[in-house]
Amino acid sequence: MTDTTKSVHQFKVKFINGTEKNLSDYKNKVLLIVNIASGCGFAPQLTELQALREEFKGQDFEVLGFPSNDFGRQEPLEGEAISQYCQVNHGVDFPVFDKIMVRGEHAHPLYQFLADKKYNGELNSTPRWNFHKYLINKEGKVIDYFFPFTKPLSSKVKKKIQRLL
Repeated sequence: MTDTTKSVHQFKVKFINGTEKNLSDYKNKVLLIVNIASGCGFAPQLTELQALREEFKGQDFEVLGFPSNDFGRQEPLEGEAISQYCQVNHGVDFPVFDKIMVRGEHAHPLYQFLADKKYNGELNSTPRWNFHKYLINKEGKVIDYFFPFTKPLSSKVKKKIQRLL
């Protein structure tokens, strides 16, 4: 893998309605990529993720949510019900994509890339639970990660985002 391919911008993902999205559309934006689950005890972080997005509105920052049922079967919802849950219960208007696997041999290629230094060139960090957060710079490189217990509005997260903007 050459250096130019060590970027999230090489991947395509699907929205819940099946429409494909090229992550290259997020070039020149700082991203926080998060595996989410509506039935998880960390689900209130959806509200914080939305607040974080609002705080950095207009500053080339975006949150991307990827529902996953990999941990404790905590994402029982399917399709549009996931979007509705996020919007109605947490005011989410950041992009929420189709439910995927985020660990193991069947993990989505994006998450294989995010989790493994041999692909991303920077770090090893496989999600161990829901709401594992990856920080991506404007060039699409994995810069850091935050464990689920790190709140999105923590000074640690906000300072690292500010440095990249």
